This record gives sequence, structure tokens and C-alpha cells, in this order.
Amino acid sequence: MKHNYDFSKGKRGRVLQPEPEIEGKVRITIRLDQDVVDRFLQLAEASGGTTGYQTLINAALREYLDGRAPRFEETLRRIIREELKSNAA
Repeated sequence: MKHNYDFSKGKRGRVLQPEPEIEGKVRITIRLDQDVVDRFLQLAEASGGTTGYQTLINAALREYLDGRAPRFEETLRRIIREELKSNAA
């Protein structure tokens, strides 16, 4: 069965209008490890769906850039101090 469609009045270009950009946000494409994305998805689900995973990734990056993210060495030292203190008691 052959269909003959008339596209003579068709228009080139987008069918739908692009979504408006959110003020202060930039759309990018980024490749992340699957386990990292899965972890942020789990955190988003644990929040009861009130915070999206992309918002959580943005917050984590902001904390890191602002120097508020815990540094590995500082965290390790704190844990060792806590363990030594609890074992001394």
C-alpha cells in the first residue's frame, strides 16, 4: 500500500518553539560516570522528589568551588582523631 503525502505546504525548521532559558542558567552537555549519576539520582529520590538530581550536582560543584566541600585530608584527620579518642576512653 503506497501513500502519497503532500508536503508542498510544509515548512522547514523547528516544529516546537525552544524552551525559554532560565535566568542565570546555561544549558550544557556533560558526560559523567554512571555511578556518580546514580548516586545523585538516589539522593534526589531520598529528598522525596523535592530536589532534582541536576540541582544537587550544581550544589555540590558550587560547594567545591566556594571551598566549602570537605577536603579528603581534613575528613580523614577528623575520623582518625575521633577513632583515637574513642579507643583511648
